[in-house]
Amino acid sequence: MNMKQILQTKHTVLVLIVVGVLSIGYYAFAFSHNKSVTVPKKRTSTPATSHTSITPANDPLAATFAYLSTHGDSSCASSFQGSIATMPPGARLQGSCCSPMNLAAYKEQLEGLKKYRAIAEIPPDPYNIDAALATNLMGHYHDTLTPDQQKAYDYAMQNSKEKGPCCCQCWRWHVYGGLAKYLIQAYHFTGQQLTEVWNLSDGCGGKS
Repeated sequence: MNMKQILQTKHTVLVLIVVGVLSIGYYAFAFSHNKSVTVPKKRTSTPATSHTSITPANDPLAATFAYLSTHGDSSCASSFQGSIATMPPGARLQGSCCSPMNLAAYKEQLEGLKKYRAIAEIPPDPYNIDAALATNLMGHYHDTLTPDQQKAYDYAMQNSKEKGPCCCQCWRWHVYGGLAKYLIQAYHFTGQQLTEVWNLSDGCGGKS
């Protein structure tokens, strides 16, 4: 083998070695790269709020409840009662007096009061009362009843849930006490009817 052939052989061997090294490097890199790649798992989205749940967005009554239960201005203080007559036109007495409002009870009350919607003096929403109407009803609180009429009032006092127009003698007590006397005189309400109106108009909050 002459010198030229020897050089060609060495060159061929060198080329093969370089190709082999590059091939091993390439496959090693590809293998390590593929191991680091993971297939992302399929994500399942869960909505924050179910479209079938009752929310202010799809239930106007729930929206009203949400507002009244968080923006109430009602107070049991005598100073609040005295301020009602001085409130501007369109002012309303909103929210509960004592305990937080309960949505289920609120719905039951509004549904039950629909029975008396023909009588304008009965507030359709005990947690959202027109201040002018409240002032007018308080004016009847000291009305004098006949003995028979008084029996109807006394029946409601004994049989209503709160044993009276409200759980305490606040502005509600005087408003709904006046309402009861007005209903007795103008509409001849019985004790049973007054009891139902007072129970449905309970504005103390809490469960039914």
